Amino acid sequence: MTTIPRRGFAAIASLGAAALLLAGCAPAPEEGGATSGGGDAAGTDVVPCMVSDTGGFDDKSFNQLGSEGLEEGAEQIGVEARKVQSDTDADYQPNIDGLINEGCTLIFTVGFALSQATVEAATANPDIDFAIIDDAADNDFDGETDAENIKPILFDTAQAAFLAGYAAAATSKTGIVGTYGGMNFPTVSIFMDGFAQGVEYYNSEKGATVQVLGWDRAAQDGTFIGGFEAGTDSLNAAQNLIDQGADVLLPVGGPIYQSAAQAIRDSGKDIALIGCDADLFETDPQYADIYLTSILKGMKVATTDVIVEAAESGFDTTPYLGTLENEGVGIAPFHEYEDKVPAELQGEIDAIREQIVSGELAVESYLAA
Repeated sequence: MTTIPRRGFAAIASLGAAALLLAGCAPAPEEGGATSGGGDAAGTDVVPCMVSDTGGFDDKSFNQLGSEGLEEGAEQIGVEARKVQSDTDADYQPNIDGLINEGCTLIFTVGFALSQATVEAATANPDIDFAIIDDAADNDFDGETDAENIKPILFDTAQAAFLAGYAAAATSKTGIVGTYGGMNFPTVSIFMDGFAQGVEYYNSEKGATVQVLGWDRAAQDGTFIGGFEAGTDSLNAAQNLIDQGADVLLPVGGPIYQSAAQAIRDSGKDIALIGCDADLFETDPQYADIYLTSILKGMKVATTDVIVEAAESGFDTTPYLGTLENEGVGIAPFHEYEDKVPAELQGEIDAIREQIVSGELAVESYLAA
């Protein structure tokens, strides 16, 4: 098995047992489909494929970035990508099986919810390569991936969320900022906790008392709507934070931000929104005027790189961890909000980023070294 060289990866796997469908697997494909032996992009036998989470490939966020990386990687190595969307969690296992039966040799699964189905499929099909985005595939909590042919693609988004939290605190006029998530899984709460740490750091540096609603660092719990779809629950959570005076909102969970944006519009107040995963200013510009920034995951680049590497030099299961240092995570520009933030804020953010990269400033997370 591949050893996960970071502490706390068992925390990722703990979400699988509570929330996932136990998945069966299709028979292994005929010989000749394996990619582990390498090759070159000009004459590759790599067939890259992807299964989405329930948010869908048009979520303007998590799944969409994975899809774009898949298409770009396939284009670079001169093959056609295949992908299939999951509408419910019951689709995970048959979707993976279907791609195996279609001859896919490198299958990406998008999100922690597919962890158990991915492990089951990888175990039953050792000649197929798998990469899972945002999960360690460690469902038995032993610090190792559960199959030798799975590559975890992970992101220490607490580092980037720290910067966004600092920016939120600096921008807030009410002294209250708020966050909420889809479900309390590590890959969700890592945003919320990093965000809260950034607010705390702002308070300590500036002698301020900006309050964070929706997340309790001591309890490691907060406001969650129980799913990852835009709708009434997300709208109500955002409205509740607005009613309590929050003027910066961080909704964590794919498309749930869309309901938060609508709540902001309906309020008629000067409230900023922080996006997750993608730069929402670019992917969903209809709300361009309310985006303070977005907390970025380099899922597109990581997916592309895994495909190209598999074609050029063979599949490598060493876990990928995106950080500020390797630019696997980051925050988007302030874009249209630039005139509303303090003039010195960008310089302070740049300095804090360097302190985090150098190790001078530690950001806590279950993925931290």
